Amino acid sequence: MFVPAYKKLPEATFDEKIRQLDKILSECVLCPRKCGVNRKKGEKGYCRADANLCISSYGAHSGEENILVGKFGSGTIFMSWCNLRCCFCQNYDISLKGVGQIVSIEQCVEIMLYLQKRYCHNINLVTPTHFTPQLVKAIKIASERGLNIPIVWNCGGYENIEVIKLLEGIVDIYMPDIKFSNPQTAKILSNAYDYFEQCKMAVKEMYRQVGEIHIENGIANKGLLIRHLVLPGGIAGSEEIFLFIKNELSERVFVNIMAQYRPCGNIPENINRPITKKEYWHTIESARRIGLKNIMVQNSLLDFQ
Repeated sequence: MFVPAYKKLPEATFDEKIRQLDKILSECVLCPRKCGVNRKKGEKGYCRADANLCISSYGAHSGEENILVGKFGSGTIFMSWCNLRCCFCQNYDISLKGVGQIVSIEQCVEIMLYLQKRYCHNINLVTPTHFTPQLVKAIKIASERGLNIPIVWNCGGYENIEVIKLLEGIVDIYMPDIKFSNPQTAKILSNAYDYFEQCKMAVKEMYRQVGEIHIENGIANKGLLIRHLVLPGGIAGSEEIFLFIKNELSERVFVNIMAQYRPCGNIPENINRPITKKEYWHTIESARRIGLKNIMVQNSLLDFQ
């Protein structure tokens, strides 16, 4: 029977990780932007979050990958704000405007336990990077009160590798985006010129911790699942991303190649259109040609040109 990683972590080790993460809030370096602000004193960096945990919504979600959703849904908790703040974000009201409610650690614990009572297959923490200390504390308390389902770390890929190292033994499934390989694209769309370099380091560490996806009865309970969103005109640099996965991780890593890009927000003219079916399938074929074995294709979303 599968036992989540956090159930096996010694209490002293868990407490020390919480202590180190909490200390970071006084001079925040949770992501590669390393703003250095004292969030405990109400200061806000690039992500716009202070020390208060802010949640937009939560529930049993059926819109995630099938191996996370199963019969009863993925127990998603959507965080407000974001350390990337991509100009094309479809959830801009959450990520850029911070729509949501401040919740206590205790309330977050209750949400996790509620989702488990709803028979959700996992706790899926969406855009968690900037609230890592608060969420890790909530996971420990929830575990002590009976939480016993996998933790999914559903992040944007722009992560501080030292913070990811602190998550070892806590996170069961890492689900990062790998958005762009081209630094100029990353700079224009996410103001993160070093996105790919930082992402590669973080994802390699994630893979070291949890390895390839492990599935029991159709549901993933451990491993790495990468998401990649196809952008118009191939500006994401998908092929270089696939080569990185094949050569530096494994050809067997699960990769969800996503088709749901829609133009919104304050975006450059060259991406002010949906992607075409040809662009999507060209990206799929590129991944296959490079040799990736576990490609997730979104046929249900292909109702575009």
